[in-house]
Amino acid sequence: MLFTSAEFLIFLPIVFALYWALACRLKWQNALIVTASYVFYGWWDWRFLVLIAFTSLCSFAFGLWINGSLERGDDRKARWFNALNIVINIAILVLFKYHNFFVESLVGLFPRIGAEKLLLNLILPVGISFYTFQALSYTIDVYRRKIEPTRNVVQFFAYVSFFPQLVAGPIERATQLLPQFGKVKQFDYSMAVDGVRQMLWGFFKKIVVADNCAVFVDNIWGDFAGQHGSTLVVAAFLFSIQIYCDFSGYSDIAIGFAKLFGIKLMRNFNVPYFSRDIAEFWRRWHISLTTWFRDYIYIPLGGSRVSKAKVMRNTLVIFLVSGLWHGANWTFVAWGAYHAVLFLPLIILGKNRKYTNVVAESRALPTIKEFGQMLLTFVLAMIGWAIFRSETIDQAWDFLRCMFSKTLFTLPGMPLKTMLFVVIMLAVEWFQRKEEHGFAFDGVKSGVLRYACYLSVLVMIFVFGVFNETFIYFQF
Repeated sequence: MLFTSAEFLIFLPIVFALYWALACRLKWQNALIVTASYVFYGWWDWRFLVLIAFTSLCSFAFGLWINGSLERGDDRKARWFNALNIVINIAILVLFKYHNFFVESLVGLFPRIGAEKLLLNLILPVGISFYTFQALSYTIDVYRRKIEPTRNVVQFFAYVSFFPQLVAGPIERATQLLPQFGKVKQFDYSMAVDGVRQMLWGFFKKIVVADNCAVFVDNIWGDFAGQHGSTLVVAAFLFSIQIYCDFSGYSDIAIGFAKLFGIKLMRNFNVPYFSRDIAEFWRRWHISLTTWFRDYIYIPLGGSRVSKAKVMRNTLVIFLVSGLWHGANWTFVAWGAYHAVLFLPLIILGKNRKYTNVVAESRALPTIKEFGQMLLTFVLAMIGWAIFRSETIDQAWDFLRCMFSKTLFTLPGMPLKTMLFVVIMLAVEWFQRKEEHGFAFDGVKSGVLRYACYLSVLVMIFVFGVFNETFIYFQF
């Protein structure tokens, strides 16, 4: 079920009304969340409900077994239980998402061994990477004694399957989200209003900006060899905007929906295109995933406490795994490797933590130096997105080669209406860069100005919205 579908517009008010009708009845609220989440997820294909239920049940049971072993002082058995749960969940993920990719790669390297017989006709379950990582964080944190395991199976199923962030994140931690399903909630009007505003901003980014960008990008990418380099730059630019507004728009909608139910989700994007270097970009892009890799892979490998050579190794591992997480395609691995190459010089020079504050924090506009840094970082990210968007390594190379051809300095083809939407989005995010989201207007005293903004965005959504049928990150 899509956030932008007519079915969801019926589904949400019903769940919202029932949820708050059960206020102060925590068990029934959690049961409703699980039921609603399974209806929401099963709307695509009910067979995948077995998979998410199995993942949830495994992690719930292993959490109890790990904790029981730790209480008895049997650290070895706890370690084995934790490892077994990781293996089971990763095996399921590999089977559905990467099996055919590995087999096809093997066939390409050794065509005579007949490995193509091992190919399986499997459908990739929506959001499997997201809820798998969320379930894994629970048992790992129980093993690390960061959280007490829950003995309430309904509460745990609600944590894994909470429908606003089930299929495209943010990837929540058990330490932050699980306890919220253990507390009785009272309806918070101000929180709900802020949620609606954040949802509205997310819908604008998705339906008006991302989906209009997609129309131009798809047309150009379908025949990029016949386009001028300048037009390909515009296509690469608009795809960079598209993927940001598509994914961050989903995150804003999900976080906003959660607020309607009194649930706080973590921020997933923090104006990444206003970053001054690639390290800052990655601290602001898909925050829930990058921090997951940091806490569960990077730090266990030694993090930044080891020699620079090992720090570089750890960084390379993280980016390669991040690329592979995004999909079973060598272009994603190449995209990850590309960002690792951009990141490594900052580690060598000790500048990977240079920018941790908001750009132009006390000023309305950036300095010329800051603008140049942001522009360079965006261009580097844009080249990476061209690799990410391509279906094969050869296509990525051909696209970049055509983009940087002698026609680069010709007059490009450009969708002016779409560019106007992009400018509006970037302007709002710039002036709201210190806030949680673009429509966090608590500091704006003029009610007329606030409601004029809301009304203008609603009009643009219904007049200029494209209403694409999916979100890019559903495939991951």
